[in-house]
Amino acid sequence: MRRSVKLAAVVLSGSLGIASLAACGAKSTATTSSAASGGGSGLKVGMAYDVGGRGDQGFNDMAAAGLDKAKADFGVTASEAEAKAGEADSDKQTRLESLVSAGYNPIIAVGFVYQATVEKVAKEHPNVKFAIIDSDSPTQPSNVTSLEFTEQQSSYLAGVVAASKSKTGHIGFIGGVQSQLIQKFQAGYVAGAKSVNANIHVDVTYLTTPPDFTGFTDPGKGKAAAQGQIDSGDDVIYAAAGASGTGAIQAVATTQGKGQLWAIGVDSDQAKQSALQQYSAHILTSAVKNVNTAVYNYIQSVKNGQPLTGVQRFDLKSGGVGLSTTGGHIDDLADKLQQDTQGIIAGSITPPTAPSN
Repeated sequence: MRRSVKLAAVVLSGSLGIASLAACGAKSTATTSSAASGGGSGLKVGMAYDVGGRGDQGFNDMAAAGLDKAKADFGVTASEAEAKAGEADSDKQTRLESLVSAGYNPIIAVGFVYQATVEKVAKEHPNVKFAIIDSDSPTQPSNVTSLEFTEQQSSYLAGVVAASKSKTGHIGFIGGVQSQLIQKFQAGYVAGAKSVNANIHVDVTYLTTPPDFTGFTDPGKGKAAAQGQIDSGDDVIYAAAGASGTGAIQAVATTQGKGQLWAIGVDSDQAKQSALQQYSAHILTSAVKNVNTAVYNYIQSVKNGQPLTGVQRFDLKSGGVGLSTTGGHIDDLADKLQQDTQGIIAGSITPPTAPSN
């Protein structure tokens, strides 16, 4: 288990202790595991990843970690498929229908881009259980469960950290795609920073706008955006941009002559990610979103015959979101972070879910 801030009931854990099938031109894998008690559960779980799939160093990898633990603990059979950049909704529909035809139930869709497709396929297959991460709709059928997170809460704490560590009074935020979801990260981050320094300057850059979702998959764009913010005087940069965020971290870690620069990771403890460990000394903290917990809990509920339904929100109080402390860079802020965490849990601090302007 990673070293973590434990505030009230908050526990960050990457191990529970953030795509088409072959016919659609993307990779697909099927695996079976037997639980330690012997034998499988008979449960067949389909996982449809967003673009990047396993190996994205964040959101998808966290979903995969939850699935892996469920395979190990419950002996479920799993089929995994991954979206490709620029695909049509018809590709997503083919992917989900292929999983249904192959007998996978439940099926978990990773990312809000699946919302319309999940609704359509779920209505056509009312006996199949679906879960979607990061999205809900008033029109979705009862066999769809939404697994959502209070990203604004962990982002508020990240903003507190950024403003506390900044020497220039200028910090940055990079969003992958300008969407309601990513604006929750922005809003919380800005509010947290301004709670420390009301006059702090926050540069905000979005890489793309819908229907262009490549802002989540282009490290080059992330690196260029971060470099632009660094050149403007920002010394702490928080990127909520999927795989593009790895480029922002690289820019922070490799820029010379600008004094101490910090990156804030997202979704997973990015200082622990193998592809980013060479930059870990420059990762101040990560705003962790325990997608693994949500995936595991959902699969467990289906296995136990009492599936989670409706909208399930994973928040700071339940340990669904929080901050990592790998490297000890924010140890000096522990008391402040504990105070603010308790304020958020108690309701005396309410991080916004949308930017103020």
